[in-house]
This record gives sequence, C-alpha cells and structure tokens, in this order.
Amino acid sequence: MNNILITSAGRRVSLVRFFQSELKKGFPEAKVIAADAMPDLSSACHVADGFFKIPRISSPDYLPELLRLSIAHQVKLIIPTIDTELLILAQNIGLFRENGIEIVVSDYETVKIFRHKRATHDFFAAHGINFAKEFDKSDYKLPLYIKPFDGSRSVDNFIITEASQLTDYHFSNEKLMFLEYLDHKKFTEYTIDLYYDKSSRLKCFIPRKRIEVRDGEVNKAITKRGKFVEELWQKMEFIEGFRGCITFQVFVHSETEAIYGIEINPRFGGGYPLSYLAGGNFPKWIIEEYLMGNESIPVFNQWEENLMMLRYDDEVLVHNFKE
Repeated sequence: MNNILITSAGRRVSLVRFFQSELKKGFPEAKVIAADAMPDLSSACHVADGFFKIPRISSPDYLPELLRLSIAHQVKLIIPTIDTELLILAQNIGLFRENGIEIVVSDYETVKIFRHKRATHDFFAAHGINFAKEFDKSDYKLPLYIKPFDGSRSVDNFIITEASQLTDYHFSNEKLMFLEYLDHKKFTEYTIDLYYDKSSRLKCFIPRKRIEVRDGEVNKAITKRGKFVEELWQKMEFIEGFRGCITFQVFVHSETEAIYGIEINPRFGGGYPLSYLAGGNFPKWIIEEYLMGNESIPVFNQWEENLMMLRYDDEVLVHNFKE
C-alpha cells in the first residue's frame, strides 16, 4: 500500500487534502495518514484518512516510534512539515529507506545550514544573494532588526528605531543578532515556494507577495512575477542537497529590484496552498517521483499570476469526543 504520512500535521488541513486528492488519482486505495503529538486536537489529523500519536521530537522514543508506526500503517512516503523534525529525519533517511520508506527532505548538511541564520547568510553570499548586514553589538547603526540566530515564528524579533529601546536583554542574549533594518516602506516582502526534484534541480518557482501575516504565517497574499524571478532562478537552478518543497523568504527593493535573502525553510510552508491553487502541484510531482518512479519532472512556469488568497478560520467537528 502506497500510503503517505504527514508528520506534525497540526492545522495543515489544506496540505492533507491536496495530498489526498493527488494520491487517489494514482492509487485509489492508498491513504494519507497524519501524525502528531496531540492528534485528538489536530484538525488535520481528523481530516486525514487515519492518524496516530507520536512522541514529541525531543523524546528519545520519537524516531523508533515513528519508524514502527510507519511500518505498521504501510507508509511508503513521509512528508515532514516543521523545522525541528527536519534534521533528525534527514539524518535517518537511510534507516527508513532500508524499511521501504522514503522521506521527502533535503540532505542533512543542507538542512543544518538553515537552522542557523549566520550559516544562512553564508549560503546567500556563496550564491550571490544580498542579505541584511550584521553589526557588532558595540558598533551598530540604527534602525536595527534584532532576531535570534536559531529562531522561528518571529519569536524574539524586535524593530529598534531609538537607542532607548535597547535593553540589557538585547546585549546579553548571545543568540540575538543586530541586523541592518530593511524598511518595509522601501522593500516588498515575498515568500517563494520552490520545487526541487530528486536531482536537486529547480522545477517550479512561485512567489507570493505577503500582504498580511498572522503568528508568522501568511494570512493574505497574492502571486506575482517580476524581474527578480528570472534572476533568482538562475542563482537557485541547482542547489546540491535540495529536494521537494523549499520555502524562501526575500525582500525586493521597490525601485532597484535588488533582492535580499531573509531565510530559507526546506519544507512546506504555511502559505503553500496559494501556490497549489495557482497551479504548482508539488504533491503530484512528489507522488510521481517517489511512488511512481518518474525521473523527468518537467519545468513548470504556467502558474496563475495575481491570484490572491484571503484566509479565514474554518471548523472541523469531532462528534462524541471523549477527553
């Protein structure tokens, strides 16, 4: 059975549904299964064809339980969705492959780069992509953007416009980086969904202009083309170790169109539904590559421009729920 497992499913209802739709076309009997540390309270788990509980990623039981349950549920393909699980899964691709299970994740050394903001900046420099300058804490220039080198979801991020806003916490916390502030009045923020095949070659590139963000995840966005698309494609056409969906956040200067890399997450991002609905069918390509053996995914550029997504909260009801 060619079942697919989506880990740390949480609220990723749309992602589950996309994989269900595409999987049924090729394998009508196969299932999309979800896993979560609290599956009873996960909307995506209740929408999936089945679900199971796994230990938290910090637990020593996480990996053996994930493997055991994947085998028990006849899983052939695993789709990770959060940053903290990427390293351990990338490190154990071989273990799962020995048991007939593929994990759609970039190489371990590649994933490790993007867990550290300074290493990410080194990656940008190596590929000719601008990035915000980092200041020494004893010699900085206002305004500043402060964030931790290992942070996520905008936790401990600060915009500093006056010296009086700086506190001992900013100076003493060794994780906090003092960065050049890229003013939103001068830059437009885009998040790009990229699809890389098994050979780490870029096959699709869909940028969305971020209109509104809620809790670090895009809430309103619109697909856009521009000169920066061609420029970044050339720089990102082959990145050794990249596989599957890569989420790339950039700032583009409104006048010069200079591109500044912000961060890369080698996984599906929360805003991916817009790319799928614009024509970027990553689930289909993943299924073709990893379950059907198709080694020639074509380049896809015919996605719909100026498609706007306005998100809202919806309900998943669980009848006769027992605590």
